[in-house]
Amino acid sequence: MRDLDAIFSPQSVAVVGASTIPGKVGHDIFVNILKGGYKGVLYPVNPSAEAVSSVRAYPSIADIPYPLDLAMIIVPPKIAIQSVKEAIDKGVKGVVIVSAGFKEIGGEGLEIERKIVAMCRESKVRLVGPNCLGVINPLDDVRLNASFSARMPKAGNVSFISQSGALCTAVLDFAAARDFGFSKFISIGNKADVDEVDLLNYFHNDPDTEVIMIYVEELQRGQEFVRVAKQITGGDRPKPILVIKSGRTSAGALAAASHTGSLAGSEAVYDAIFKQSGIIRVQAIDELFDFAIAFAYKNENALGKMRRKVPSGNRVAIVTNAGGPGIVATDMTVVSGLELAKFSPETVEALQSHLPATANVHNPVDIIGDAAQDRYERALNAVIKDEAVDGALVILTPQSMTNAIGTAEAIVRIAKRSAKPILCCFMGVVDVSAGVKYLQENGVPVYPFPEQAAKAFGAIYRYSKWLNRQELAPFSLKHDKAAAREIVESNLAVGNTYLNELSGIHLLKAYGFNVLPTVLATTADEAVAQAEKIGYPVAMKIVSPQIIHKSDAQGVKININDAAAVRSAFDTIVASAKAYKSDARIDGVLVQKMAPKGIEVILGANRYPKFGHLIMFGSGGVMVEVFKDVTFRLAPFSRNSARWMVRGIKGHALLNGFRGQPKADVAAIEKLLVCLSNLVTDHPEIKELDINPLLVHPEGQGATVADCRFILEALP
Repeated sequence: MRDLDAIFSPQSVAVVGASTIPGKVGHDIFVNILKGGYKGVLYPVNPSAEAVSSVRAYPSIADIPYPLDLAMIIVPPKIAIQSVKEAIDKGVKGVVIVSAGFKEIGGEGLEIERKIVAMCRESKVRLVGPNCLGVINPLDDVRLNASFSARMPKAGNVSFISQSGALCTAVLDFAAARDFGFSKFISIGNKADVDEVDLLNYFHNDPDTEVIMIYVEELQRGQEFVRVAKQITGGDRPKPILVIKSGRTSAGALAAASHTGSLAGSEAVYDAIFKQSGIIRVQAIDELFDFAIAFAYKNENALGKMRRKVPSGNRVAIVTNAGGPGIVATDMTVVSGLELAKFSPETVEALQSHLPATANVHNPVDIIGDAAQDRYERALNAVIKDEAVDGALVILTPQSMTNAIGTAEAIVRIAKRSAKPILCCFMGVVDVSAGVKYLQENGVPVYPFPEQAAKAFGAIYRYSKWLNRQELAPFSLKHDKAAAREIVESNLAVGNTYLNELSGIHLLKAYGFNVLPTVLATTADEAVAQAEKIGYPVAMKIVSPQIIHKSDAQGVKININDAAAVRSAFDTIVASAKAYKSDARIDGVLVQKMAPKGIEVILGANRYPKFGHLIMFGSGGVMVEVFKDVTFRLAPFSRNSARWMVRGIKGHALLNGFRGQPKADVAAIEKLLVCLSNLVTDHPEIKELDINPLLVHPEGQGATVADCRFILEALP
């Protein structure tokens, strides 16, 4: 990977388009670098000015007589292309184009952007933007504010990536109000060269970055993003990634022929990406900061190394001096996937010895409104030592006898001794400000409301589960890829984009799916003969490329037990199909062995540009249309992802032996999900598919495909 140090830590910067007029972007960016205390050398480039803000200006980059690392370009597109060429000739290693008017407006702007990218890549120069806010590095040895935000943020250990420049200014203002610090801060705009994947790689190796925050509008490299993000969140040097994604609606769902296509909108793609990458998705900007504060929380371990504080479980102790906030925290704890810890008798005894008789010594621990810092210290010290406690929430409301700073000091003393996370809620503004400041200075997360603290604790617990997840051995799978390839290519060769069910069954069989004996009959007599051969009972289904949802055309009959019923069913199915769609081509009627009983689930896939195939699993049959109880992952994926897909639906309880019913063969579902992932990865021409229902039999008895549909599309 080409180095991004020239972007974040340049020794010298030229601002091309530096202006003498306050209020213009070229002026403000230059002044922001100057006033931010930049530790390198700064050169304004302006052919019409002798100086900018009392700093000697140069007519062009070529006129600067010294080496140059970074060029900030703040000129119109037609001028920018020449400026970039001069910068490359000068030997810069990085270019940031703040100006707009490129790809986002199309036409000539798009062509200019493409030419600039080609120039930079040929010369191995990294390009940020165009159409971006810029880049900020507030660390003491750099102090670079190359942006049009007048505010230099506090130095910290969190790096922020944003596709939106306008959002960046709001985030910086929000961070200042919360005394929140950054290691790096960058707006990437059009992402002509440097994008989220490049920056994730860079921040993973950056010793000054402990937490990565991203604002995403759209990803270009979905598969690579998953691979890189997964390595960062769960590899040898894990760092949490928090993402806020714009457009959390289902409006992107397709008007598709398959259930999967109609349910799998663009948000399903992003949810799948984030879940299988170990990324924590947040709902709002304030939540982004709440979670980042908790994730940045570190403690020195026995070897003298700083270690991130994450809980080993979800059992939380709450210590409060007010009943109401304690109840709120209890409610939010449960909502956030946590549970109240049950104290050991020894812990209860210790609490009783230290607290007044009116105190509640069970979780949540109410130490009463007149509690001073010593009561907080003794209560917190007791509960945090309990082996059944994985972390604590400490709530303080300002009473006349409350000592906020003393309580904060007590909490910090305990937090430094304990490896368990302790999150605080100091409610109020003025009366608790000294305590809040002390907690912040010592790295202990503190929030103004208990629900914020509880949700943040829930987030670090989810990340802890990701870090400590078990890796299952991969399935041993053998697929008949040649047979499957023949089915796909032969159908596309004659223009068949809708694969009839018989071909679909053979395709699934090649990838390890258990399918039923099935034959195509073109006459009633043939149907009877085939049914006699297969053995009763049988099911019968219409086969027509124009009729995808067979039941809508009354094209399905089940549990047919004799020849007369087969003959009648054949005639009825064909007549119903013609009545449903008079111009439909009727290829015949499938005669299929009835499947043994099982729980109905659905498996599906839908192909997306830039991402590949999105695999769906959920409650099947008509239930998928009514309840939409489904979950998604991006193919290809492993056995682990398949397991979490199965466990991720509400209907999982039905598979797990609900109310005395036999437990379903969940292992078979997991295996078939991986088989399906392999199928669509090997055959990208599959545009959409549904297996609905897949009948899951009792444990050890596998699962059977009852119906399937495939839609193909030749690749460009």
